[in-house]
Amino acid sequence: MATNGTENGEFSFAANANANANANTNGGKGRNGLAKIQTHKKKGDEGTQGGFAAVSEEERQKQQLQSISASLASLTRETGPKVVKGDPARKAETPKHVTHHHHHHHAPTLSTSDSALKFTHILYNLSPGELYEQAIKYEKGSFITASGALATLSGAKTGRSPRDKRVVKDETTADELWWGKGSPNIEMDEHTFLVNRERAVDYLCSLDKVFVNDQFLNWDPNHRIKVRIVSARAYHSLFMHNMCIRPTPDELEDFGTPDFTIYNAGQFPCNRYTHYMTSSTSIDLNLGRREMVILGTQYAGEMKKGLFSVMHYLMPKRQILSLHSGCNMGKNGDVALFFGLSGTGKTTLSTDHNRYLIGDDDEHCWSENGVSNIEGGCYAKCIGLSGEKEPDIWNAIKFGTVLENVVFDEHSRAEMWITQITLSQLSLAQTMYHFISGYTALVAGTEDGIKEPQATFSACFGAAFIMLHPTKYAAMLAEKMRKHGATGWLVNTGWSGGSYGSGNRIKLAYTRKIIDAIHSGTLLDANYAKTEVFGLDIPTGIEGVPSEILDPVNTWSDKKAYKDTLLKLGGLFKKNFEVFSTYKIGADNKLTEEILAAGPNF
Repeated sequence: MATNGTENGEFSFAANANANANANTNGGKGRNGLAKIQTHKKKGDEGTQGGFAAVSEEERQKQQLQSISASLASLTRETGPKVVKGDPARKAETPKHVTHHHHHHHAPTLSTSDSALKFTHILYNLSPGELYEQAIKYEKGSFITASGALATLSGAKTGRSPRDKRVVKDETTADELWWGKGSPNIEMDEHTFLVNRERAVDYLCSLDKVFVNDQFLNWDPNHRIKVRIVSARAYHSLFMHNMCIRPTPDELEDFGTPDFTIYNAGQFPCNRYTHYMTSSTSIDLNLGRREMVILGTQYAGEMKKGLFSVMHYLMPKRQILSLHSGCNMGKNGDVALFFGLSGTGKTTLSTDHNRYLIGDDDEHCWSENGVSNIEGGCYAKCIGLSGEKEPDIWNAIKFGTVLENVVFDEHSRAEMWITQITLSQLSLAQTMYHFISGYTALVAGTEDGIKEPQATFSACFGAAFIMLHPTKYAAMLAEKMRKHGATGWLVNTGWSGGSYGSGNRIKLAYTRKIIDAIHSGTLLDANYAKTEVFGLDIPTGIEGVPSEILDPVNTWSDKKAYKDTLLKLGGLFKKNFEVFSTYKIGADNKLTEEILAAGPNF
């Protein structure tokens, strides 16, 4: 097991001291007060001529351990733990020591009860095979399925806990972030965050071993960020191994100090007596310190969505639009973005054999260089999954894949929701209106406690993750669409012919025909009719799609029920948009008025 062997020695870090002679500015201090570590890539003899310091393998490993120890440093004791690479269960001999501050440390053969005296064993960037071994041996409820995937359980929480997610409100974020009614950002203060951080770090350091992933976000090399995930479970490490972008050996060698760190204490609960805590679960973001703390939940999606929230904050500051979307590209370079909440069809529709997949599921950035995926993997729902309907996802369930909370021999209910059109072409103002509104559905398994589909509004089709006011993202989207001549389309991938419980779900084959017509450009020349109330332009015919399903009134046997539902839905849109109507864009507020006018009218 070369990647986590014990031959690299151990290290104990003192946060008050400079990390090494090559530490960067501020006396070796990083952005959060801890020492900043800078590694130096070996480039042969260029160490004295090309600006690269030639370091030995031993020195490079010491720097790596310094960085990990710094990440796990206790802020009250101002020291990091004594860390050593390798699985303690595999230790056959004492590892070679590393000298630091004229002290020699040797990993003891037995753990002591005091976490300040013991060694914390670091399982660093393990391969899937090594993580399988750890999960099967030490994590109850973990199995290898016939397809080779790792099936495991997340404990009591099988979805996200949005009511337990908090963001530190400080002098900077108080003005920058979206707070108040309708916002997903629940505030907490710096002190409470540090209390929870200390609790998580103390728990992680008390364990015999922790898993550490050093990885990247964003495939655009000009705008990627370095992330470090420290977790207590092998399955969490494998999950992030799949979801983030894995560094090459050379990139890992030069990784240094991460831009953002997650402390995932998993099942270890928060202290209910701590200020702001409303349950034993707390997911806390500190954008100033660039850190995230997870207590009281083992649902792996909290890490993925937490990082997406971070990107929703960092990227717009660089004039880059961050999007909750799927994305693919045609052979001529044309790009399609698919907006929607988890479980609404982004993965299914973006995986198209006739187009190149940029990203199937969630997170993308639209910069001056184009659209890039920020992730390295796929996070698809398995409810009702079949090889016939979704062969790409089905065939991806093999060795290295994590199946989270999946029952082997039965399927859960399918996800569906009410909507009132099959397809419509949107004007720029309508695109902004419906992007801000985010009318969609919460489906089973996406959030804790959701057992069946619930019609809802989720701003920017990802309200749980956005950090700024939704209108800011919508304005950025409109500007990029105007600049590149993009067209917006509203597509129903769910229910047709009645309210939930009657009618039928739109066939996937029809939806694919609709998407094909969008990609080919044929819909731009189609004939359109305008709907009542919402004023949407719907095509009168699409090749391969029954014309009667294109106008929703045709699919409802009870026409009065249709009209009543349409007016009710329009009322829901208007009520939902009240919270956004007072946000001003520009000196004359003209754009805000155009967006409001693009909503339902009755």
